[in-house]
Amino acid sequence: MNKENILFGIVGLLLGLIVGFMFANNVNQKAAVQAAPQAAMKQNPNMPEGHPDIAGGGNQPGQTTQPTVSMVEVQDAIEKAKQQPDNFESQMKAAELHYQIEKYDKAIEYLKQANKIQPDNYEVIVNLGNTYFDSGNYTEADKWYSEALTKKPEDANVRTDLGLTFIFRDPPNYDRAIKEFEQVLAKDINHPQALQNLTVAYTKKGDATKASETVDKLAQVDPTNVSIAKLREDIQKMPKK
Repeated sequence: MNKENILFGIVGLLLGLIVGFMFANNVNQKAAVQAAPQAAMKQNPNMPEGHPDIAGGGNQPGQTTQPTVSMVEVQDAIEKAKQQPDNFESQMKAAELHYQIEKYDKAIEYLKQANKIQPDNYEVIVNLGNTYFDSGNYTEADKWYSEALTKKPEDANVRTDLGLTFIFRDPPNYDRAIKEFEQVLAKDINHPQALQNLTVAYTKKGDATKASETVDKLAQVDPTNVSIAKLREDIQKMPKK
């Protein structure tokens, strides 16, 4: 499950650019679980500018690999999935192609069938979280990311994505988001995605001091991050206390 670049809307404006995940196998940045073919990356309007891929497949900010999907290919995958309901690969392929054409409900349907076939498959569980996330259903995304973390609690990228669900849900829970990002940073103090998202959470919470401290750390760790200027601009716009 590689995805690429996605997340937010900060005090005033930030729901900018970020590329949704590359739907395939493997969602870790450093310890990915390689198992299936990589697929496309989608743009999720909810992400901060320059945000790395949500499931962390190791893609760099700004990379957007989006293969062209023909409807013939989609129809073929659908037929195979219908004819082979117990075939894991067929369900995953149909889910992948539906994700690429933004038919998230259908992608979820095939992913759930794949989950029935292989209930312990980590890739499927994270892909369900990713697809619910990109569909805007953050409560369900939380459920699947949390399940994934019971299997691999050290997965920093999935925990970071879990944190995002608390920023985007209605009502948001910034304290819980901060807790998840800080848990990631406790293991990897230089995790750029967690630093970026933590800056967003502090900004939206109204804590300019911590937001500034965090974006400064991000600038040290990832000086070419395209979102830094916007993050600082939004911090500057915060009401003075």
